[in-house]
Amino acid sequence: MVQLVELLDDLDAEGADLDALVTEQPAGQWRLPTPAPGWTIAHQIAHLAWTDEVALLAATRPEEFRSELDLAANDPDGFVDRAAERGAAKGVTELLATWRTGRSRLRAALAELPEGTRLPWFGPPMKPASMATARLMETWAHGQDVADALGVVRTGTDRLRHVAHIGVRTRDFAYHAHSLQPPAEEFRVELEGPTGQQWTWGPGDARQRVTGSALEFCLVVTQRRHPDDTALAAEGDEARRWLGIAQAFAGPPGQGRKAGQFA
Repeated sequence: MVQLVELLDDLDAEGADLDALVTEQPAGQWRLPTPAPGWTIAHQIAHLAWTDEVALLAATRPEEFRSELDLAANDPDGFVDRAAERGAAKGVTELLATWRTGRSRLRAALAELPEGTRLPWFGPPMKPASMATARLMETWAHGQDVADALGVVRTGTDRLRHVAHIGVRTRDFAYHAHSLQPPAEEFRVELEGPTGQQWTWGPGDARQRVTGSALEFCLVVTQRRHPDDTALAAEGDEARRWLGIAQAFAGPPGQGRKAGQFA
């Protein structure tokens, strides 16, 4: 089991990598469109800053977080976009400072919580380690949108294991998000990490299997690439269906990316 401090260190490193990428860009580049419709690079960073802010609220003042749940319930299709729009309207210097401060404060708050604490969230309540993993996943995924906008090819790191893990763990959630009944049987997932490690989940004799690159798997489960644009192999009808609906993030089904968009 990965310790919370290790997760928080990896979360810091993921944020630092994206921070370095955007900091070196002139202000005009922050208005470049990203693959997410209507979102610029500024929107991507604003979204991360807002999510850190509400995660901090969930960790430190859970009763006040309920108001965020009310906003989400009243406008499930628009509340995230509105928050990103507000943040993106800030100047680059202010937005960067907001994001950096929020990352630091959230890390400190998560580190102080007892292990069994359950934080309210837009999906199921999460323990501190799960929240840290979710924040790392989102930072990496939105960082991919930024990299795509800039034409930057990123290399994977061992931190992808956290993203892959949440991608596997959310299998049933993805089915439910599409009003589908999750299969009763377990799936086998075998991935090759960035430096040749083998990462596996599920029983070795499972009939439904997904194998391939950890980077490509993470791109698919965060809906940053269409499965057809990867070399991932899926054995079994349900494994193939899962790759088409996989969703490692909370909320309604995402739009994903069209096949051939990054060919």
